[in-house]
Amino acid sequence: MHVILCVTNDIQTDRRVCRVARSLMKYGQQVTVIGRINKLHPALPDFPFRIRRMRLLFNRGPLFYAEYNVRLLFRLLFAHADVLVANDLDTLPAVYAASRMRKKVMLYDSHEYFTEVPELIDRNLARKTWLLLEHLILPEIRHAYTVSEPIAAAYHEKYGISMQVIRNLPWRLQEPVHPERILRTADEKIILYQGSLNRGRGLELAILAVKHLHNTKLVIIGTGDVEHELKTLVISQGLQNRVLFQGRIPQDELNQYTVQADVGISLEEHSGLNYYYALPNKLFDYIQAEIPVVVSDLPEMVSVVNRYKIGLVSTAGEPETLAAVFHEVLHNREKRRIWKDNLKKAAKELCWEHEEPKLIEIYLKATNNEWSI
Repeated sequence: MHVILCVTNDIQTDRRVCRVARSLMKYGQQVTVIGRINKLHPALPDFPFRIRRMRLLFNRGPLFYAEYNVRLLFRLLFAHADVLVANDLDTLPAVYAASRMRKKVMLYDSHEYFTEVPELIDRNLARKTWLLLEHLILPEIRHAYTVSEPIAAAYHEKYGISMQVIRNLPWRLQEPVHPERILRTADEKIILYQGSLNRGRGLELAILAVKHLHNTKLVIIGTGDVEHELKTLVISQGLQNRVLFQGRIPQDELNQYTVQADVGISLEEHSGLNYYYALPNKLFDYIQAEIPVVVSDLPEMVSVVNRYKIGLVSTAGEPETLAAVFHEVLHNREKRRIWKDNLKKAAKELCWEHEEPKLIEIYLKATNNEWSI
């Protein structure tokens, strides 16, 4: 059976889609991922599944989404496929239309509460357009899954759609990681952020907090819309040697950076329900690397941290207050010993190996068990 997974990104850092693709291949399915070429990062590492990327005329805004969906629709109408998968709302129009026209099985993977992302909250026309598409298509979808229970519940309440939950958990780290590039110098402490550099991620506050810490470095991995603003802030505060931007790191190399940190941060702000309900990739990456975490006071992340007792929850709104939280998690030896012990247990439980069987069951149900495992 041939499964086509569709995304609007360049695939390189979409770890969820890559995990899904690898899991489907593990159970004997042929997989193709369709995305687009990012002109800033044209090259891709080797993946075991087939990749098809489109070179688009437009790279952002309404024309980008329109061009992408029109071109994707034509590709899907003529592609050999048994199952079509839309990843997030921005791929759904083309995938839904193609599945109806060709009478193919379709699944929807909602990576986030799309119409509640911070980038749309203050853009009324764009948000209304996406809400309209959501309203027209989602009630017709039979097979869907998402990243957290609250997002699944919100979609069920709005549209009556039943979504399964497949969390953004990483593969289990089975062997020790030996970094090729060392981030630490002498005995300094490392605070790590990895993920998209977008609004509402708490990065401005984290940068300012570092100014109040001694012998501590903030390492930021990723790219995004506010990258230039963050770099400008670092320069204005004279923190060029204390805040390091690493850019995009290939998936297969990311763990080499994560394991070197003393603490991992996920400080999303309550700027829309998407962040409020979030269970970010990076939180579970930190757990797999067995490093204590500092998270913002949002319910899903708080639930994980408090259940496993693996770090601190911060309600800080000022740099000095957040710096005090960082100091506690970095220097309280007794707490760090307890957190480290608890992280070993959490890492064993919070891994993709436990999500994979649930994912396969969703695909088996969608295809009426027509493919064997």
